[in-house]
Amino acid sequence: MPEISTIYKISVIAFTLFFGASGSGCPVLECWFVQEKPGHGGGFSVPMSQEKSLMFIRTEAYSEESLSALHPPADISPSRIYYMTDPAGTFCSAALNPPKGSVNKPKCEINPFMPHASMVRWASALTDSAQSPVYLQADWFSVAAQGLDEQLTLSNIMRAPSASKEPQVILSVSSKTPVVRSRLGEPVLLDCGFWVDASSPVHGSGFSVEWRYQFRGEGRLVLAYDGKNDRFAETSETGADINITGLYEKGNASLILEESQVRHSGTYICTVYLPHLLAQVAVDLEIVEPPSLSIYPSPLPLLVPGQALVVQCEASGFAPHTLDLSWEFSDADGTSRSLGQGSVTGHRQASDGTFSQSSRLELDSGKLGLGRGGEVTCVAKHDGGTRRAAATLSVIGVSAPSIEDSMAMVAVALVLYGLIKFLSWTLSSSDSSETESKDKKEK
Repeated sequence: MPEISTIYKISVIAFTLFFGASGSGCPVLECWFVQEKPGHGGGFSVPMSQEKSLMFIRTEAYSEESLSALHPPADISPSRIYYMTDPAGTFCSAALNPPKGSVNKPKCEINPFMPHASMVRWASALTDSAQSPVYLQADWFSVAAQGLDEQLTLSNIMRAPSASKEPQVILSVSSKTPVVRSRLGEPVLLDCGFWVDASSPVHGSGFSVEWRYQFRGEGRLVLAYDGKNDRFAETSETGADINITGLYEKGNASLILEESQVRHSGTYICTVYLPHLLAQVAVDLEIVEPPSLSIYPSPLPLLVPGQALVVQCEASGFAPHTLDLSWEFSDADGTSRSLGQGSVTGHRQASDGTFSQSSRLELDSGKLGLGRGGEVTCVAKHDGGTRRAAATLSVIGVSAPSIEDSMAMVAVALVLYGLIKFLSWTLSSSDSSETESKDKKEK
């Protein structure tokens, strides 16, 4: 018993020391520190510099004891090593903490941040005063991180006392669904949540939330909410909403699209505004709808050797537009082989944004070796899945009979032979009877 007690005490001490040093399981995050090169003015292409950086992360403030237990690597400049306090624990996600020795690592970038008043009208009320608060006189940083396997994306604003390397997270915006795929017509939830440090002077001073859409150089405002004045900004978007109760109680700023359409595919940017601060994350939405297939003519007419039959496969109602159409043929024995792509047309786009495309194939029993027919199948490979449509093809008048035809012909021959023998026997019996009756009369 004394030995068990000693082992238990040692285990508890080791457990406490480990988690005390690592910050309750939070990762040590490798980042790039990116900023403008000094001595260069503004312009469209400003030279940037990047340096390797490292962040030790804890949910509680560092003490001298906890700092002394950390051993930063020698290949990183001490000026780029930060000891972050993240009370919300957003950086302590498993998506940012890969297994030891893992090749794949989360992406992280640190940038200097300059607090400023927002220019958008739904956030302008947050900075009515023209004076800059004393609280802003500090070193500010923004951190953008992407977790493993597209599980998490987050953006944080950190504040550190001037010349200090111990920043604390003030505003955190994150999404657990950086990439979303949806079928056409289904409701879609684009996750976005935010957290504000309750000890910060900006806490309780109001907030604003904005969702903006971008795709191939085009953009539009989807939704904007002024939390300080409790009102939505006017937009042309319909069918988009957020949960106001969840917004205030849990910081849930997720966007809800009532019915997904092709035009919804693109990047959505969730931005949260505080007085003089903002952070944003991006969520990619892809609407994926597989095609519907039809084969024409339907049913297929009988094919005569020497003649050609043109069949068409129509794929419609799919998105995105990438599609691979091909043909297959299965004979009576079930053996399948490819007939190629046929003649494929260009894409046509419907009013709802979905696409259609068709393929034409000329069926010649002599050239393609179709035998006595089988099953012709149109195959469409799409991001939404593989779809197939089949039609039965019958070829008549083929010179080489099949095994079934041969057996049937033998059966018919046997029946005819039996019928002939029966008639021959019947006639022979009749002639014999007549001859006997004539002999009796003559006597």
